[in-house]
Amino acid sequence: MNKIQVGLASFGMSGKVFHAPILAYHPDFKLSKIVERSKNEVNQIYPDVKSVRSFDELLNDDQIELIVVNTPDHTHFEYAQKALEYGKHVIVEKPFTQTVGQGEKLIKFAEKQNRLLSVFQNRRWDGDFLTIRRILENDWLGRLVEFESNYMRYRNYVQPNTWKESAVQGIGLAYNLGSHMIDQAVALFGMPGAVWADIDSLRTGSEIDDFYHIKLIYPDIKVTLKASYLVREETARYILHGTNGSFLKYGIDPQEDMLKLGGNPSMPDWGKEPESQWGLLNTEINGLHLRGKVETIPGNYAAYYDNIYDVIRNHAELEVHPEQALNVIHIIEAAMESNRSGQTVDIG
Repeated sequence: MNKIQVGLASFGMSGKVFHAPILAYHPDFKLSKIVERSKNEVNQIYPDVKSVRSFDELLNDDQIELIVVNTPDHTHFEYAQKALEYGKHVIVEKPFTQTVGQGEKLIKFAEKQNRLLSVFQNRRWDGDFLTIRRILENDWLGRLVEFESNYMRYRNYVQPNTWKESAVQGIGLAYNLGSHMIDQAVALFGMPGAVWADIDSLRTGSEIDDFYHIKLIYPDIKVTLKASYLVREETARYILHGTNGSFLKYGIDPQEDMLKLGGNPSMPDWGKEPESQWGLLNTEINGLHLRGKVETIPGNYAAYYDNIYDVIRNHAELEVHPEQALNVIHIIEAAMESNRSGQTVDIG
């Protein structure tokens, strides 16, 4: 089989938890090299993968076709541009870039180089999101009037010695979790006409935003996205209301925890949720009132890489276009402006 050789630009959290476990066990890819600046952890976990000390070692390896840029957020533009210059296909970890201008430059350059450019929006393959798509496609709620997405954590401290807590443009919860939640909303409903946002730092001593309440303005549906580091009690992950009924879903997709425990998508029952986590549907279909649990479709982050392989080898349609990732940055910038001005900001 003509496998795609991959270089992973970092072995931090996203490299260890998401990319490496998926790529190392994916039959269509060969995880060839991983950059470790100083540690020596790669070979303890993946003895067949070479640990290298610099990004240049990925660039100068002619066997590597695809580079995953999962370095600190403020380096995404620089590293992706370099990889494209060297003729590599590129996947960028979210957020795509720190500004719309950077994203536009990368898209134009990837087109000039005739190389794939995509962003790792793996949350489109969360089981709960896949289930919601199925519910909406089947009109089980009638006309949807309200969609609320919540991603709450309890982390009442500022983590020391990490770039993720530094006051740098493009760092913070809105760019981090917001990139996923906005991407999901746009995947369902398209681009909003305007944005309203309340974005703040609530933890003592926090230099970054750790709370947001974002409203995406559509003509016929209320879309609300909320996240915080200071929520200790569980809240619903999704709340949907339509003219015929409602759907409520608690719990978080299990794939991240499964990956942290050393699992990989080749394992049986991958991404499958226990019945206790299934969402509640209360609706009316063809005059019949139905109320009960809906089995969650198993999540599958590896499907993102399935598509990447098909695009590179078989010229298939790309699932996560860079233009879609750029739309997310457009919305985040509009949300930041709304927070500064206190006004609703139109998206042109």
